[in-house]
Amino acid sequence: MFPLVLGLDTFGDLIHDESGRSLSHAETIRSVVEQGVLADRVGVDFFGIGEHHTGDFPMPAGDVALAAIAARTSRIHLGSAVVVLSSDDPVRVFQRYSTLNAISKGRAEVILGRGSSIESFPLFGYDLGDYERLFEEKTNLFAELLKDGPVTWQGTTRAALIEQDVVPHLESGPFPVWVGVGGSPESVIRAARYGFSLMLAIIGGPPARFAPFSQLFQEALQQFGQPARPVGVHAPGHIAESDEQAQDEFWPHWQETVTRIGKQRGFRPPTRESFAFDVGPEGALYVGSPETVAQKIATNLEDLGASRFDLKFGMPGLTHEQLMSTIELYGNQVIPRVRELLAAETAATSETVAAGTGR
Repeated sequence: MFPLVLGLDTFGDLIHDESGRSLSHAETIRSVVEQGVLADRVGVDFFGIGEHHTGDFPMPAGDVALAAIAARTSRIHLGSAVVVLSSDDPVRVFQRYSTLNAISKGRAEVILGRGSSIESFPLFGYDLGDYERLFEEKTNLFAELLKDGPVTWQGTTRAALIEQDVVPHLESGPFPVWVGVGGSPESVIRAARYGFSLMLAIIGGPPARFAPFSQLFQEALQQFGQPARPVGVHAPGHIAESDEQAQDEFWPHWQETVTRIGKQRGFRPPTRESFAFDVGPEGALYVGSPETVAQKIATNLEDLGASRFDLKFGMPGLTHEQLMSTIELYGNQVIPRVRELLAAETAATSETVAAGTGR
């Protein structure tokens, strides 16, 4: 029903040099721009930048970097991955991405999220006790803004709007909007209610456990009288010439970063055993050779009823050269292989159906 989309996401992970020395935030941001330009050149469909506000992920204004990429590309779609709407102003988010849409001539997209990384709440003066209410009200306002007309809206989290003209106006209808979901059925239903697409953020555990969310989403769309919408998958990974090389490059940085974040969020640090499971067929990490990663993407897209996959590449500590290599392998080898695998599966299914009906 929907075209296959294969994209890349980054959080602007702090890059290091070959000796392991961390480079500056400015160098990291310039590296991200070069990554986006390369992604366009090697045939990647989408390049997203996720909002973060820490030293390891110095990317608080991804839309600015995306505009720089838009000015140097002509084909690739560009967007957030994810924008923390709860701690932002929906009007400003709309204005920034409608501006990006104008610069890119209609290539902008937005993935909205409540904020699994919550550092933006104290930074901008928001109370975590209002976590749910903030996202619900601001999503409601954002949906009104996408109608691209005078906006009348009232809530409790910001000033009301009365017949407010919000510029810039959209040139050719609303840009695609997704809601990122990490495990909340309420968020799935919210995405369906507003007619937004669903992005499953799968960063741990078996991806198959998210299949009920895809089914819930389609059922909720029908109940709300919304047209069918695509389902996407966002998951971390790293690609190298061989499985062994990819795992050796990725593991120490994964261990260090997840251990540090785990102390803040109360989950266990990864072990070599847990990492082996995560990179295996039933795990959430797409770390390996192009063939290994392509096989895993194709399998999980089918199992989850999804038509889009965004590989969250990078990890604080990897080098610019390693990230560029991942992008080249993803665009030149993984994407064609995934399309080949899914086309073969579709053809086999069609033959089986035809045989069963006697045609």
